[in-house]
Amino acid sequence: MTAADGRFDAAVTGIGMVTPAGLGTAASWDRVKSATGTAAQRVPALAGIPADIGCCIPDFDPAAAVGKRKAWRLDRSSQFAVAAATEALADAGLDPETWDGARVGVVLGSGIGGAAAWEKQHHVLLEQGSRKVSALLIPMLAVNMSAGYIAMEFGARGPNFVTATACASGATAVGAARELLRSGRCDVVITGGTEACLIPSIISGFQQMGALSERRDRPTAASRPFDVDRDGFVPAEGAAVLVLERPESARARGAHVRAHISGYGASADAYNATAPEPQGAGAELALRAALDDAGVDPGSVDHVNAHGTSTPLNDLMEARLIRRVLGDRPAVTSVKGVTGHSLGASGAIEVAIAALTVENGLIPPTANLDSQDPEIDLDVVAKEARPADVEVAVSNSFGFGGQNAVLLLTRP
Repeated sequence: MTAADGRFDAAVTGIGMVTPAGLGTAASWDRVKSATGTAAQRVPALAGIPADIGCCIPDFDPAAAVGKRKAWRLDRSSQFAVAAATEALADAGLDPETWDGARVGVVLGSGIGGAAAWEKQHHVLLEQGSRKVSALLIPMLAVNMSAGYIAMEFGARGPNFVTATACASGATAVGAARELLRSGRCDVVITGGTEACLIPSIISGFQQMGALSERRDRPTAASRPFDVDRDGFVPAEGAAVLVLERPESARARGAHVRAHISGYGASADAYNATAPEPQGAGAELALRAALDDAGVDPGSVDHVNAHGTSTPLNDLMEARLIRRVLGDRPAVTSVKGVTGHSLGASGAIEVAIAALTVENGLIPPTANLDSQDPEIDLDVVAKEARPADVEVAVSNSFGFGGQNAVLLLTRP
């Protein structure tokens, strides 16, 4: 690894997670590193439509997570966000009662926002009329509200916004949060992504475009990134929140730093609304930008946390990209084999897992990888976690509209 003038590291001092792999960071990490199959099941909310499997969080208790009086006012996506942020701030050892809230920013990613609230109230409109529609509908469905509610909960009065770059949203948010630290505008940024859209209208849309796995008879084997028999992704819900600070500030207060966010790159394919550019030309721009931003040589990357959706097109494109730019050295994994694809939250969940990989020196395996596609010429970790000295890791996120975001992490 070589340093470049102007390099900027953001210290990850806190992580909070609410994922299909588990409630909380420890539970999520344990399930991901054991890779005991996809956390997929038949979802009651999807009953009656053909695509009725997903990775949901059945044990999530909104009242316990955010308080009974708040829970009924928040869409499920905002509930996840506040719960994950609460854990992340506790993990970072930060007390909102003592900080300068004007120096604390919030940047969340979400692809769809409060879609569940919108769909529920649309049924109310059709069945009971407009006067029965909730007065809270707009603040529940607006995509910016997950960040807004975190700010209200913790008195974070700095810059506050949500990035919406489809399935790259969470990664885009972390990259934007790092820029707020680099610019000097903030001292602390709460960042990540959230999504909760396991609802008939959204899932039917994905089904109609042929993006979902059809393994409804074996849900736990349905998400199989890089496998020769992959046939589509499994939709999921969840959230991950990271606390970012400048390394010198973290050291000064004795915080534990899990990893550094040292590089960020973003680009557009300018190719197709839903399909990736086959050779990954657009995604390559983002990957090389992240490497340049961090001052890291491509040959120094030890690990790639891949976007790895389990779709035929994405996995092959990403494999070609990794091989072309990074060679055969990095050990590759996709956590979507366990978590499914949580859309706008996926990039945040995956950079959180990448940070834990760097911290623990353990690369999680790709679940359900029984027979690697022969066209995917990569060292994909499978079957069991691999101990490794990970000094440099890359986390890829790609989304509809040709949105690409890549984060590069280093060991502190």
